[in-house]
Amino acid sequence: MKDNFKYLTHNPDDTSWGLYLTVVGSAKVEPETEYPPSGHPTGYHFNWHNGRILQEYQINYITEGEGMMETREGSFPVREGSVIILRPNVWHRYRPSRQTGWMEHYVGFMGEIADKMVKSSDLLNDSPVLQIGFQEDLIHNFQDIFNQVKTERPGYHQVCSGLVVHILGQIVSLKKNENFRHSLIEKTIQKACLIIRDNPAQNLNIENLSAELNVNYSLFRKAFKKYTGLSPMQYHTALRMKQGVYLLTNTDLSVKEISFNLGFCSVFYFSKLFKEKTGKTPSDFRRKT
Repeated sequence: MKDNFKYLTHNPDDTSWGLYLTVVGSAKVEPETEYPPSGHPTGYHFNWHNGRILQEYQINYITEGEGMMETREGSFPVREGSVIILRPNVWHRYRPSRQTGWMEHYVGFMGEIADKMVKSSDLLNDSPVLQIGFQEDLIHNFQDIFNQVKTERPGYHQVCSGLVVHILGQIVSLKKNENFRHSLIEKTIQKACLIIRDNPAQNLNIENLSAELNVNYSLFRKAFKKYTGLSPMQYHTALRMKQGVYLLTNTDLSVKEISFNLGFCSVFYFSKLFKEKTGKTPSDFRRKT
């Protein structure tokens, strides 16, 4: 077994940053090897019978081999390309198969920003094991983190926190895109986004747009929201509001002229919608910028 790990200290500046690291490491666990290895401090080491509960988040990326992960909610197979997501105060245990062993890359972290990011993502909470396949960029991120912590230069926690955020973002993005990757509906939605972006001032008719793209109306609406996180109308409105912000900030056009330029028939409706989205009326927004 080849095991490289480092447990990290942190100071008040690191904790106030909102995301700081607790441990980083990697291990090549050979077949027929006991797991986990010795040498980890109390609170981290565990055995299969008792499992453990951590007070931090950990991401463990398995790039070779297979095994099993268990929580109070059930058992989850771990395969090559799996990511194990550990959350604070959740009992768990995991281990590689004795026949295959595995290669793991892991990082532990804590902080208010970490809490907010993980808790706000359904994907990161749906299952403790996510399958993302082999991602070379992800491995580079883990290696970059380990290179930073080896020297422990001032500010390394802040640099590494950005890499952890990037890893979390990559995982979420990969899972969100797995149903669309290289599919016809992905190309259709991308084309729809371009059409909407090129015509922000035109009133949007979803049925006409789906017909123009030769896709079922109901399927289009559902797939569009799953892909972008917004319905087609919400996407269109967000673009119009962004354009409204730009025109209010960078031109002398009146609110009435801006509303008509954006395709609104009513200044009142434009102002009402603008306030709902920004918290200010167009006039108030212009005065305060």
